[in-house]
Amino acid sequence: MPTARPAAARPAHDRPGLTACALCAGETLGTADPLPGGQLARLRALADAGVARLTTVDCLDECERGDVVVARPSARRRGDGAAPVWFERLAGPEVTAELDGWLRAGGPGAAAVPGALAERVVERTTPEE
Repeated sequence: MPTARPAAARPAHDRPGLTACALCAGETLGTADPLPGGQLARLRALADAGVARLTTVDCLDECERGDVVVARPSARRRGDGAAPVWFERLAGPEVTAELDGWLRAGGPGAAAVPGALAERVVERTTPEE
């Protein structure tokens, strides 16, 4: 479970965001997850601590990947050209703690994706216009 300590006071627009698929949240660990509310509860705890803004959606259209989460750069980092980072199978206390630390360091565009998270990055291509 992520730490309960509040993140350094940052205005909402300077915090990274998370978008989680509400339908596949908890899919990776299933009933083996000991936390009531599972992975979605872990992500909500990050938001409640001020680490990131959380948005849940019904589907991110990556259903086969399970526990899909998108880390969105803060407005400042977006202005610098940072892009969202998509993750698959992002579930469990250890990987969520790593996500917590990365987001506290600024997340996309501010810090490199750390090891356990890097293994879960989904390489996405942008359709050509």
